[in-house]
Amino acid sequence: MEKAISKAAVLIEAMPYIQRFRDKVVVIKFGGNAMSDKAINNNVLRDIVFMELVGMKPVLVHGGGSAISKEMKKVGKEPVFSSGLRVTDLETIRIVEKTLFESVNKELVILVKKFGGRAKPVSGNRDRIINAAKKRFYDPENPGKEINLGYVGEVKKVNPAKIRKICDEGVIPVIAPLGYGKKGEVFNINADHAAAEIAAALKAEKLVFLTNVKGVMVNRGDDEAYLIPSINVREIEKLKMSKVITGGMLPKVDSCIHAVKSGVHKTHVIDVKIQHSLLLEIFTDKGIGTEIIV
Repeated sequence: MEKAISKAAVLIEAMPYIQRFRDKVVVIKFGGNAMSDKAINNNVLRDIVFMELVGMKPVLVHGGGSAISKEMKKVGKEPVFSSGLRVTDLETIRIVEKTLFESVNKELVILVKKFGGRAKPVSGNRDRIINAAKKRFYDPENPGKEINLGYVGEVKKVNPAKIRKICDEGVIPVIAPLGYGKKGEVFNINADHAAAEIAAALKAEKLVFLTNVKGVMVNRGDDEAYLIPSINVREIEKLKMSKVITGGMLPKVDSCIHAVKSGVHKTHVIDVKIQHSLLLEIFTDKGIGTEIIV
């Protein structure tokens, strides 16, 4: 009986959050090496299905860098990166598009359906969701020198109407971060940046980045004592200048800053390795990870 009562108490704690976020859009970015872990994939997709079932409108934007590199190596093509950005020639962008949309995206949609949800595969390129242009990138060591990244793009405009329509039908949009150019080009878009632009266009209630760390940390390591539970834009800029925030966390916090400045209410960086991390963040009093606000 005590177990049953404790379960009921969890539901009561969640009730005000379910009421608050009903009909609200929450954009979730899922990527990185965690996507190759079956248990984590199941955990994330199950949480997202639950969110939709209780009346929220989750939008999933996914990466797939590891899968792309794997497919490139299969055809004897070695991945090349410049400051963390994949150099993407014509052959590579074809591999990127096929891997992201026809493989990774498809697998995520199947998982949503496995857990009783409805999902629609969406390509930022083919479905004309993300209008993009070639990204201009300059060598960090030599700012005057431009590096040609090929078909790497930056978002110019997001068409939110198609995404909203899918959400309004009780279906979860699963979006591959590909963009279309004015000459019909296909562009590879950084998934963090794509998620931020999509969240901004939708005026989402929340933007959540699922990462392999607990959140923004004030020190190296994974000790919870180093976690910053809440931080604003001004404080982030100071932490970037003092090199507390570096590496792979930079595009995430920059994307959070852009999103909250563009009308997204709150952004979060949470640890995907924690079971039901999405539900813990959204439906409990304490929450987890780091929230980033204006």
